[in-house]
Amino acid sequence: MISLNATVRDNKTKGQLSAIRNSGNVPGIIYGGKDDNEKISISKKILKSFIEKENFLSNIITLSLNGKNQNVLPREVIYDVITDEPIHIDFLRIVPGVKIRIEVPVEFINHEKSPGLKRGGVLNIVRRKVELKCPSEKIPEKLTINLDGVDIGESFKISSIKLDSEVVPTIQGRDFVIATLAAPTVIKEPEKPAEEEAAEGEAAEGAEASATDGDKTTPEGEKKDGDDKKPPEKKTAEPKK
Repeated sequence: MISLNATVRDNKTKGQLSAIRNSGNVPGIIYGGKDDNEKISISKKILKSFIEKENFLSNIITLSLNGKNQNVLPREVIYDVITDEPIHIDFLRIVPGVKIRIEVPVEFINHEKSPGLKRGGVLNIVRRKVELKCPSEKIPEKLTINLDGVDIGESFKISSIKLDSEVVPTIQGRDFVIATLAAPTVIKEPEKPAEEEAAEGEAAEGAEASATDGDKTTPEGEKKDGDDKKPPEKKTAEPKK
């Protein structure tokens, strides 16, 4: 479980809030349950290191405030639109027995043991996260799907995942699909129309015939066109009388 240190903040103006951010901290608030909301601030450097980790918003955090520990759940992180730095964070108190809605990530394991993937199959992931409704103290860290022995054509539905009796998906009334193992996609070149193939065949034959005619030579002893033409006869001048 993640642990964070927080300090109480008592700012009343925007200037004081900006001063907190300029000092390298992120203002936040803890709400929920019967206790009053608490204004806090957390080191931005430490907070960013946890935010960058996967599934930060679905992990329960132990927050140390004024020497007391309390379990909270990150609900929202607000970022600066220009710098993309965190500028505010909301935490929900974990109150035993109180049910909340939360998106839990789906994890796939044993890819190398799937005969379908070995034969070129494609894992088509429909849902990378599933929204659940459950008591705050029973939030699953992740939903795991085992690919060991899975072949092409098989699918994974929410019913294939073992959940606590108090943990239920928010989508009710149907056994929705989370992922499928599909056959590999082969791109087939479209066939040419018969008319186009015939035209290409005629063009090829014509080109071949032209090349053959150009290679023909006149056999020895045969006259070429124009060889049988007689030379013009010379007129003999008549003797003068």
